[in-house]
Amino acid sequence: MSLHDFREVRVLFEDFESRRVQVDGASVFVRHGGQGPPVVLLHGHPRTSATWHRVAPLLVRRGFTVVCPDLRGYGRSTGPAPTADHTGHSKRAVAGDVVEVMRSLGHDRFALAGHDRGGSVALRLALDHPDAVSRVALLDCLPLTEHLSRITAEFATQWWHWFFFAQPDIPERVINADPDSWYRGDPQSMGQENYDEWRAATRNPDVVRAMLEDYRAGLTVDRRHEEDDRAAGVRVRCPALILWSLRDDLEDLYGDPLRIWRQWAPDARGHGIDSGHHVAEEAPEALASSLAHFFAEPPE
Repeated sequence: MSLHDFREVRVLFEDFESRRVQVDGASVFVRHGGQGPPVVLLHGHPRTSATWHRVAPLLVRRGFTVVCPDLRGYGRSTGPAPTADHTGHSKRAVAGDVVEVMRSLGHDRFALAGHDRGGSVALRLALDHPDAVSRVALLDCLPLTEHLSRITAEFATQWWHWFFFAQPDIPERVINADPDSWYRGDPQSMGQENYDEWRAATRNPDVVRAMLEDYRAGLTVDRRHEEDDRAAGVRVRCPALILWSLRDDLEDLYGDPLRIWRQWAPDARGHGIDSGHHVAEEAPEALASSLAHFFAEPPE
């Protein structure tokens, strides 16, 4: 990344620092700022860490250190070349990146929030590294296996992209032929700088390939990891906050998400937020307030 690129991202996250952290198999671009207890925010598909540009400063003002990485292969982060088993882009690998990034910043234990695909990473991190996670917030997501065990015509119609993205090679050819038409966004609702960063990422064929590998891993290696945990009785040990967008389809498809999540996280509580899917961009004040109250609760 050039010095010019760093100046651009600092405009978006004023008073935040930007750096790259070399981890096992990846180079992670991360923004961090603030003083106080550390909080990690993980974005979803097809966004970058810039999606948090309205939420992160609000959490800093509430007294937190906030860390926003680009997930492995997304945005400015890079990862390994894809492999047939997709393990290099598994949620386990990405969760390991986050732990290494936080240790490099001096944080062995932290609170964590993940949205969409970032929620899958947050779940894996809480399951694999329970001593590192004090609290976890899971936004607009369910465990991948819970989605897959409830496939209906409605799910297949609305979430067809999961299965298209899993196909070899074809999605790359389709998306890269016209990424601007495939990935749609609104600079007014996203914020111009966030939109520009996201658009640059979606025009990069390497980023597109990595995002597709995320979904390929989800239907293969990630599914097996969750099935193994379920069979072994592994659960999230820390308090969990479940949030979902009321103008998205999670509740319509499954009813109360808390009913499902409490099978994975016994100490789960939560509520809906009046927003569409990209809640960090559409309802930042409501989201930041919910996260700040949850992360500030005293240890149990």
